[in-house]
Amino acid sequence: MSLSETIQKDIVTAMKAKDELRLSVLRMVKSALQLKEVEKLRALDDAESIQLLQTLVKQRKESIEQFAKGGRQDLVDKETRQLAVVESYLPAGASEAEMDAAVAQAIADTKAASVKQMGAVVKAAKEILAEKAVDGKALSDRVRERLSKLG
Repeated sequence: MSLSETIQKDIVTAMKAKDELRLSVLRMVKSALQLKEVEKLRALDDAESIQLLQTLVKQRKESIEQFAKGGRQDLVDKETRQLAVVESYLPAGASEAEMDAAVAQAIADTKAASVKQMGAVVKAAKEILAEKAVDGKALSDRVRERLSKLG
């Protein structure tokens, strides 16, 4: 069952359970998926769907940060609950050890010797961790740290 089908099934379940928060978040996710499908003129595969969910998670985290700075705890709480629903559809995140191993392998594969090759190393590490949910910023920070020690 594809991610879109799972979300559609869960929308029906949320309607029956009268779970307003979950229903509104799932509708937003479904809408974002459909919009992306219209842009691409084809159905999304699971990897593209997961990438879209990661974008939605990043948006929620940025909103939480901005609302916290603005002193809007009510909106922070709302976004945090939405974030939890969206994250429940993402695959398990990569552990610290998995990220370190992927970075080491990516550096070896690309034969990178300085920070100038950071883009290639990050891309290679993301490919290695393709089936895991990876925080791009955390990954690039690790790559930068490792490459700065080399160069």
